[in-house]
Amino acid sequence: MSEPLLDVQNLTVTFAGARAVTAVDDVSFQIARGETLGVVGESGSGKSVTAFAILRLLQPPGRVTAGRVLFEGTDLLSLSEREMRDVRGAKISLIFQEPMTALNPVMRVGDQIAEALTVHGTNQSDARTRAVELLEAVRIPDAAKRAKDYPHQLSGGMRQRVMIAIALACRPPLIIADEPTTALDVTIQAQVLELLRELKKEFNLALLLITHDFGVIAEMADRVAVMYKGKLVEEGPVRRILRAPEHPYTKNLLAAVPGMHAGGSR
Repeated sequence: MSEPLLDVQNLTVTFAGARAVTAVDDVSFQIARGETLGVVGESGSGKSVTAFAILRLLQPPGRVTAGRVLFEGTDLLSLSEREMRDVRGAKISLIFQEPMTALNPVMRVGDQIAEALTVHGTNQSDARTRAVELLEAVRIPDAAKRAKDYPHQLSGGMRQRVMIAIALACRPPLIIADEPTTALDVTIQAQVLELLRELKKEFNLALLLITHDFGVIAEMADRVAVMYKGKLVEEGPVRRILRAPEHPYTKNLLAAVPGMHAGGSR
């Protein structure tokens, strides 16, 4: 078998304080090239902390206390901060759940996409041209005009599309999407998920999809990892886990999705 694109081994994250809290407890999983792994669990289960640990974006008092994060065979936890800046965006991109807080409110969206390219060596002229092309790729109409807009001039769905364009800018092999549709209404959620599915195929992306919604997992993922209280309690192909979940927590998550139950999908 070929080497996995991402190989998380025994990852443990602790938040130090008067009483230390283990937010991620000995978690291991792999993602192959072009694969979508869905990580599902309720708020506080450790999903987003895992994603931030992979990208070395944890804020104190959180820190990785054990484990390895191998990306294309290199342990990201052993790299310097300067080396990690070369990984973020170029090799692994992150789509945040709330674009209005992730985007710069006083900077035109086209310039924000261009900046994602220039920090990795693209010249300004080419970056501006590519920014418009990326807005077209994420299906924003009249992209050249919209590139001159500020985030507040766009709808929530369009802002999330801009975030996806920024994530795609350097054509990274892996994108981490942290609850990418939570802040959107149901209709726009469906559009954004369909867009991610199309772009994954078009750009041959691997996707680490973090969500609390097993319905999203059923639609999007090849495999699923279920997290509960910092631990990975069940992992496997989506179809198998939908058909025959083993852990009681997985069964409860499935039962909470309208029209979905163990033994079948919606």
